[in-house]
Amino acid sequence: MADIYISLDELREVSTQLGDIVEEFENATSNSEALEAAIGNPFGEGKLRSEAREFEERWDDKRGDLKEALVKVQEHVDGVIEGVQQWDAETAIALEPEE
Repeated sequence: MADIYISLDELREVSTQLGDIVEEFENATSNSEALEAAIGNPFGEGKLRSEAREFEERWDDKRGDLKEALVKVQEHVDGVIEGVQQWDAETAIALEPEE
């Protein structure tokens, strides 16, 4: 059996980063609305704003699917962290000398 090295600090960082990405996806709609408002109607034309809105609408469903997948990955990473911590605690107790 091969040795396995798991850095819990690195796994925690991965979990945090995944959470940040999920949060960014959750805020994407309001960010795109702010972008549309900032675009406005330059030179009396609304085509650029309309294109930005259409892009957001098409991307919204795909972003939702991706966000759900990332949440599941984060849950798995958190499960690994929990499992290793639990194993470590149980192993430490088992290795303590009995009185």
